[in-house]
Amino acid sequence: MFRPLSIFIGTRYTRAKRRNRFVSFISMTSMIGLALGVLAMIVVLSVMNGFQREMSSRILGMVPHATIVGVKPIDDWQPVAAAAMKNPEVTAAVPFTEMEGMLSYKGSMQPIQISGVDPAQEGKVSIVAQHIVQGRLDALKPGEFGVVIGEITARRFRLNVGDKITLIVPEVSTAPGGITPRMQRLNVVGVFKVGAELDGSMGLIHVADAATMQHWQPNQVQSVRLAVKDLYAAPKVASDIASGLGAQFKADDWTHTQGSLFSAMKMEKTMIGLLLLMIVAVAAFNIIATLIMVVNDKGADIAILRTIGATPRQIMAIFIVQGTVIGIVGTLIGGVLGVIAALNVSELVGWFERVTGQHIFSSDVYFVSNLPSELQGGDVLLICSAGFILSFLATVYPAWRAAKIEPAHALRYS
Repeated sequence: MFRPLSIFIGTRYTRAKRRNRFVSFISMTSMIGLALGVLAMIVVLSVMNGFQREMSSRILGMVPHATIVGVKPIDDWQPVAAAAMKNPEVTAAVPFTEMEGMLSYKGSMQPIQISGVDPAQEGKVSIVAQHIVQGRLDALKPGEFGVVIGEITARRFRLNVGDKITLIVPEVSTAPGGITPRMQRLNVVGVFKVGAELDGSMGLIHVADAATMQHWQPNQVQSVRLAVKDLYAAPKVASDIASGLGAQFKADDWTHTQGSLFSAMKMEKTMIGLLLLMIVAVAAFNIIATLIMVVNDKGADIAILRTIGATPRQIMAIFIVQGTVIGIVGTLIGGVLGVIAALNVSELVGWFERVTGQHIFSSDVYFVSNLPSELQGGDVLLICSAGFILSFLATVYPAWRAAKIEPAHALRYS
C-alpha cells in the first residue's frame, strides 16, 4: 500500500525504539499528560453540567416558567389559560398570585415571597409536592390561611406543622405615609425542601386566601402561570400569548427573576473550562520539547534524507506527523477514559464513600446527596478538538527547525 514518505517515516519514528531512552520517556509523559488533561476537562465539565441540570430542575421546577399577568386582577382565569394552552409550547396553565412580605415569629423576622396557588393543580407546573418533608400541600384550604414554608425558614424559626406565624404585607392606604402594614396569622401546614435558596425565601398559600389578603374577590387572581416545554423559549412564548390577549395583559418569565443565577453558572463553566484548557495546553506543548530532542537525536538521519533528495517541506512534514500522532493518541485515550469516567462518576463516588465510610455529599449540607454528571457530546467534541489543534500547533516550531538543518553541518558533527 502506497504511503507518502513523510507519513511513513513520521509514524516509524513514533513507534521505533530510540537510542536515547530519555526522549522516549518525555514522549510518553507528553502523551500521558495530554490524556489526563482531556480526561479532567471532560469529567469536570460533565459534573458542572450535572449540577446545572439539578439546579435547573429544582429552581425552575419551583418558580414560574412564565406568567400572563393582568393589569388588573383577573376575574376569570380559565379563558386566559385556554388561550395559553393553544400555544404548542405550553404544557399547563394554572391560576397564580404573588406577594412579597415579611414573616414574623417571636420577635424574629425575615423577608419572604408568597405564592398563591391552587393545590389541586399546582402539580402540573411545580415540583413542590414531590419535595414536601412535613405535612401536605393539599392541606392548603381556602379560608383557613394555611402556609407551606421552606425547610430553611422552618429551621430558622424552629417551626413545625401546626405552629402559627405572622405574615406582614404592605397595603396602600390613605394614611400620611401612603402604605400601612397588614398582618395576617398563618397556620403552618407543610414544609418543603428542594435544596436551594428557595427553601428560605418562598412560601405557598391558597390562591383564594391570597385574594382575600389583597381585598379581591375569592375567584380573582393576579396571573396565570405557564409551564413550557423549552425553558429558553419561555420569554417569546409568554410575549406572544400576552400580545394575543390584548393590552390588559403583560408577560413575565423566569429570566427576570433567575436569569442572573444561570448566567453566572454559565460564566463559571466557561471560566473553569478555560482554566482546565491550560492543563491540556501545557501537556500539548510538552510535545515541543519532545520533538526538539528528537530532531537533535535524528540530525544524521535528516542529513541523509536531505542528501538523497528529501525537500525541507518533507522533513518538516515528518516531524509534524510524529508530533500529531502523539497528540491524537493522547487525546483519544483521554477522551475515551473521560467519557467512561463521566458516565460512572456517581458510582465511583458512591463506592469511595462506602469504602472510606465518609459522606462526601451529605444531604444535610448539599442540595444533592450524590455527584451528578451529565455528559454532553458537544463538550467532548470541543475538548478533543482543542487537544488536536494544540498538539498540531506544538509541532510547527520543532518541524521548522528540523527543515532548516544543513546536511553537511549535521554529518560533520554526527
